[in-house]
Amino acid sequence: MLDAIDQQGKAVDPQQYRLLVDKLNAELREHQAHPALDELLPHFPAAAELYENLQYAHAGLVRTPLELSLSSELAAREALAKMASRD
Repeated sequence: MLDAIDQQGKAVDPQQYRLLVDKLNAELREHQAHPALDELLPHFPAAAELYENLQYAHAGLVRTPLELSLSSELAAREALAKMASRD
């Protein structure tokens, strides 16, 4: 529902929007250890962003897979090293 509201581009009542966000935050907190959450959140970007914001204080950007981040950093270092060796 939150994704649909965000995508419609129309003005919504701020109190209703806040109520929806608060309800979704409460549900995410209650079920944050549920194994299906990792499969569900990619289909609902607004909910995934809220979940990440809830976790940020102690886990940083938790929805970004560590392996992907690490491999991207290593690839960038390798590319920079290759460019430096050409000079």
